[in-house]
Amino acid sequence: MLEELKKATGHTESELLRRGLRAIFKEHPRTRSALHLAGKSIGKFKGGPKDLSVNKKHMGGFGE
Repeated sequence: MLEELKKATGHTESELLRRGLRAIFKEHPRTRSALHLAGKSIGKFKGGPKDLSVNKKHMGGFGE
């Protein structure tokens, strides 16, 4: 089926898959928030720096 679509449209497999996934997503939009999906992990970790996600000094030595 993918080969037929590639020949008929001239699009790459990647483009056809992206378009297909977008079409499916439009039919079935997300109904849950990120907060709901995170569930019980929210608030589980107490303490630690409040600016962990934005302060670059916390990344020193990471990945070395």
